[in-house]
Amino acid sequence: MSTAPTTEELHQKLIDQYTEIAQLAGALAHEIKNPLSTIRLNMQLLAEDIDEETSPEQRRAAKRIDVMQKECQRLQDLLDDFLQFARARQLHLKPTDLNREIIEALEFFQAEADEGDVVLTQYLDAELPHVLLDSEAFRGALLNLLLNAKQAMPEGGELVVRTTTAPGNVIVHLIDTGCGMDEQTAAHMFEAFFSTTPGGSGLGLPTTAKIIEAHGGRIQVQSEVGRGTQFTIELPVPARLT
Repeated sequence: MSTAPTTEELHQKLIDQYTEIAQLAGALAHEIKNPLSTIRLNMQLLAEDIDEETSPEQRRAAKRIDVMQKECQRLQDLLDDFLQFARARQLHLKPTDLNREIIEALEFFQAEADEGDVVLTQYLDAELPHVLLDSEAFRGALLNLLLNAKQAMPEGGELVVRTTTAPGNVIVHLIDTGCGMDEQTAAHMFEAFFSTTPGGSGLGLPTTAKIIEAHGGRIQVQSEVGRGTQFTIELPVPARLT
């Protein structure tokens, strides 16, 4: 007489199914990139062929090629973002000075902030304990949040980055003075393909959340229309590092 599957068995079955779907989706994205590269190359060659357009027909053709090139680039960006989101990556965790990671990310982002008239302000707890990080993955997640904050301040503003501690955790706050968002938008912003940015893939913040969760942490958002947004990242401090 067969027995009903246990909760653990059902959970593992769902994980296996999700993993298989993710692998298939990633493989499909890779396959799409190959013909897309061929299309982009031929569009470039066509653009070069009519670079010296003189007739009305050639000018119309040049405009159409330009549209197709932009759409190809948009597809390329979307595929790159999707592959980053779907990639099942083994994190390489090492004891890391989180403050140092933040300082280096802000230094890298400074030129982008200057271009958008965004003032970067940091209040970093000098006694912050080390945490286990995959520096490359975490840096990518942090830069996604910095870029998101800049986009929320099209007329410029201030972005404050603060670190502090809580029992068993370190906390990172990113607070911008941007346009903010309503409750419905905030509730969906970590969902894949949800975007309020024209032409955006809607995968930047979901990828960020996935990376934070892979570190054993969590990310939350608080926002108010017209008053700005605060992202809060919590990361665990292993007992042996406290």
